Amino acid sequence: MIAFLRGMVLLLMLAGPAAAQSDLRPLIDALGAGSGFDATERAVQALAATGDPAAAPVLRALADGDLVTRTSDGRVFVGERDGRTYALTDALTGEDAGEAARGDVDAIRVNNRLRRAVTAAMGSLTLQSPSIRQRMNAAQAIFSARDAEAIEALDAAIEAETVLSVANLMRQARAAAVLNSDRPEAEKVEAARIVAARGDRDALVLLAPYAEGEGELAEAASAGVSAIQSRLTLIDWAQNVFYGLSLGSVLLLAAIGLAVTFGVMGVINMAHGEMVMIGAYTTFVVQGLMRAHAPGLFDYSLLFALPAAFLVAGAIGVAIERGIIRWLYGRPLETLLATWGVSLILQQATRSWFGASNREVSSPSWMSGTIDVLGAQLTLNRLVIIFFSLAVLLGLMAVMRWTSFGLQMRAATQNRRMAAAMGIRTPWVDAMTFGLGSGIAGLAGVALSQIDNVSPNLGQSYIIDSFLVVVFGGVGSLWGTLTAAMSLGVVNKFLEPYAGAVLAKILVLVLVILFIQKRPRGLFAQKGRAVEA
Repeated sequence: MIAFLRGMVLLLMLAGPAAAQSDLRPLIDALGAGSGFDATERAVQALAATGDPAAAPVLRALADGDLVTRTSDGRVFVGERDGRTYALTDALTGEDAGEAARGDVDAIRVNNRLRRAVTAAMGSLTLQSPSIRQRMNAAQAIFSARDAEAIEALDAAIEAETVLSVANLMRQARAAAVLNSDRPEAEKVEAARIVAARGDRDALVLLAPYAEGEGELAEAASAGVSAIQSRLTLIDWAQNVFYGLSLGSVLLLAAIGLAVTFGVMGVINMAHGEMVMIGAYTTFVVQGLMRAHAPGLFDYSLLFALPAAFLVAGAIGVAIERGIIRWLYGRPLETLLATWGVSLILQQATRSWFGASNREVSSPSWMSGTIDVLGAQLTLNRLVIIFFSLAVLLGLMAVMRWTSFGLQMRAATQNRRMAAAMGIRTPWVDAMTFGLGSGIAGLAGVALSQIDNVSPNLGQSYIIDSFLVVVFGGVGSLWGTLTAAMSLGVVNKFLEPYAGAVLAKILVLVLVILFIQKRPRGLFAQKGRAVEA
């Protein structure tokens, strides 16, 4: 008895798909039975009305232009042309169906209207897919196609949907379909309100034609268009602020190290940009080593590149201070010329070693893509750089405020003779301070490698902006460096749409010069006897 029941269950399981296939087969063959696009579109709608997911691959093949009809029996197959023959595959089961001569098959032609119909049908077929992503894509496809035939399928899908965000997207798709149907105006007015609540550019494009008419629907569409335009204006403004802050973060990263070497030590280091460049190339080398020896950890390569860049740039900075700058303290013009010469040497050495062309530094997967914040699209790599620059600034402040080295550094820069009299090894403090500023520039290079080209000229792009930020914020003030970098970044981004990138930078430079005429010591002027002296 048990064996008999098992046999019945097996028969039912086998009979189910077979029955479904027998139902779909004539509808699939109908795709090639008509004599025009209208007949094919009706066949597409009939397939979509079955709600059977097995029809989705057939429609996908139709949209790709891969379906053919065998003239001898009218059967529809997926055909792959190979010279003068076609390799046929069963459109429903995917089984090999042999070959046919070129003259024995007719390709089913498709046009743009038919492709849109297929897109809408695909949306209907996948509305109740187990995959949330597929259901969302299906709803979005119907929203774009505005297919009135999909309203009933959407009603059934909305009733069965358990995920709120997907259900909302389906309601918006239904509203778009209702607007494109011959349903009563009252239902269309409600649909216009639902579409307006979506609030994005797709909704604006959909509602705009309805706002040009007269009547209650036009009024609802016009109100929706106005609300969406206001929202998009706010989103554009917020995105400009975000891009301004991200630009400010880049300036902050490039200028923090200079705030130490120039702001604290008073050394005009024209090779500071090359420290940034060395940090970027260190990232390139670390990624190359990990790609060759530890590909499984490649996604974390930046975490390894950060300490490496800090140590490499810091060590080169210490070497420059011990080899050149310590002989030139008190002679700023000679220091400027000497460090400028060092920058040229470092650029040429990099060019000889790595070549003059740009080097590719990959972004890890967790820094790729965008996130949607109230409709504003924020790029992850710039968001990470904003937080990273603030972390570096706070870390530097902590070192200067709470460590013995920070105390000795501040003492040596404020009154070198008294610090030396108290037993502080001022030459060692000078070297370590310069190394710290250079190491931070190396960290900036790691961050900049994610948004800029890694080339021997990378540092030159930021050296002038770095000096501008330090002078504008107030020499020696880290808070001033932060404020200046962020404010200059935001102002620059708001000027760019009206004046262009180059003219905006010139305008910012003129504004800073005018400001310094009024406040020569910048936004946050240092006070005290050492400064007054």
